[in-house]
Amino acid sequence: QVQLVESGGGQVQPGDSLRLSCAISGRAFVLTAMAWFRQAPEKDREFVGALLPNSRYTSYADSVKGRFTISRSNTDYTVYLQMDSLNPEDTAVYYCAARRGGGASRRDGDYDFWGQGTQVTVSS
Repeated sequence: QVQLVESGGGQVQPGDSLRLSCAISGRAFVLTAMAWFRQAPEKDREFVGALLPNSRYTSYADSVKGRFTISRSNTDYTVYLQMDSLNPEDTAVYYCAARRGGGASRRDGDYDFWGQGTQVTVSS
């Protein structure tokens, strides 16, 4: 089994930065891709970005490309989401997800494991 725990959310002002962390424990070595999704109030969950842990390949949604960066720790399976130039449209609950088998999918149904989510609020 695999467990994911997000942290680092909070309330910030437009233009600020925030870094989310996703601590992955358990049988993390079976994972082939990790991703971040988000869900704003009254909206569907949407893809933010994904990472292939072995190749460090990344992909991003157009809405965050150039502002958000996904990376992973060199020593364990912690995955980070660095968010810069935040704006109110980034307000959402952010979820970390992981899958065993398969690549950097943008579909939430392709992911096997999920964290509990962490709230990010961008407001002046």
